[in-house]
Amino acid sequence: MTIHATEAPPAADPAVLYARVQQFYAAQVVLLDDLRAQEFAATFTPDGVFVPSPHAPVLRGRAAIAAGLRAAHERKFGSAPVRRRHWYNMLHVEPASDGTLRTRYYALVAVTRPWHAAPVIGPSTVVEDVLVHDDTTGALLTAQRRVTPDHLSF
Repeated sequence: MTIHATEAPPAADPAVLYARVQQFYAAQVVLLDDLRAQEFAATFTPDGVFVPSPHAPVLRGRAAIAAGLRAAHERKFGSAPVRRRHWYNMLHVEPASDGTLRTRYYALVAVTRPWHAAPVIGPSTVVEDVLVHDDTTGALLTAQRRVTPDHLSF
């Protein structure tokens, strides 16, 4: 796998680039919500960095990201049956001079349990990513992700 931050993804048209990034997130979030930890981690570069909260340990590399995702789910929900849905909105995509894509978006997490039809909403967050292009597969990959829950940003 060859990852180049200096080569822009093949989408000079801003609308095409924006749609490509949205499609990337649409596919990535399904893996997150289905707790397919290994597959979710594979959407990061091999040395990807994930900061799930300002007070959480920084996760470096795919194995750590997958393990951190599973551990966070276990801490929050144990073995209780839950369905999580991450809702992304207000996506801003900014091509950087180094060929990376800087993105910023809002995320809400809805948690539904089988005994209660109404989801519990929370937390509200801002997510900032650095995306790179893998010229071997043509895929976008997350090189860095920083999640800042709104209640911790005051």
